[in-house]
Amino acid sequence: MPPVFAVAGKGGSGKTTLSALLVRALLEHECKPVLAVDADPNTNLGESLGVEVGTTLGSAVEEFFGDRTKVPPGMTKEALLEMRFASVIDERRGFDVLSMGRGEGPGCYCSVNNTLRMLVERLTGSYRVVMIDNEAGLEHLSRRTARKIDVLLVVSDFAVRGIRAAKGISALVDELGLDVKERLLVISRAPADAARRDEALPKILEAAGGIDLELGAVVPEDEAILRADLEHESVFDLGAESPAVVAVEALLNKVLEKTGAC
Repeated sequence: MPPVFAVAGKGGSGKTTLSALLVRALLEHECKPVLAVDADPNTNLGESLGVEVGTTLGSAVEEFFGDRTKVPPGMTKEALLEMRFASVIDERRGFDVLSMGRGEGPGCYCSVNNTLRMLVERLTGSYRVVMIDNEAGLEHLSRRTARKIDVLLVVSDFAVRGIRAAKGISALVDELGLDVKERLLVISRAPADAARRDEALPKILEAAGGIDLELGAVVPEDEAILRADLEHESVFDLGAESPAVVAVEALLNKVLEKTGAC
């Protein structure tokens, strides 16, 4: 089984950008193919990777179970479902993207999430690494998108409330008894000025009451990422000297050292 890396954090913390940058770093390490799973119904990971998402798992499941008359003669439901599953994988050079999306009808995402978990488990043998960008907040952890997580990257922005949210996510992992081998705190959108960053971070951590997580990386605010977002560019368009790219490269080195992956 390949290692599973997952990213979690509150909304606006920068977790999707981090997930995309990690996919880029994995490819540069020749650690491929990578399965990039967008477990957020808003499906932003594909855009960050330069992938125009077509059919999502949510829409495929809704279509399949919503109209039972579409099974062609001579084909079993299982075979048709297999075919639908294949259509939701966006294949790229070195990585594939699987987007959960959402169903067309009202209600919770339980069915879609259960299907996503089953599909991820079936696909993992074809990849070197599975990278999961989770939905913002805490609920997704209780859905157990992945039964086993080798490294959970808990993302906080450079703020007291972000650190408190990260503490809540880590506590929920313990409460649910999730199979998570390693947990690292990643602080994103930190001041670009290193001196200001180093001065303010201890104060933020103290004001938040501390946090019992190893600090994996501090990713500085990066003008290149802001420009890429405005110009609809992907993380692959960023230069190697981009501060965020450099920080995430160092983070990946730490993750690979901990897991022995690739």
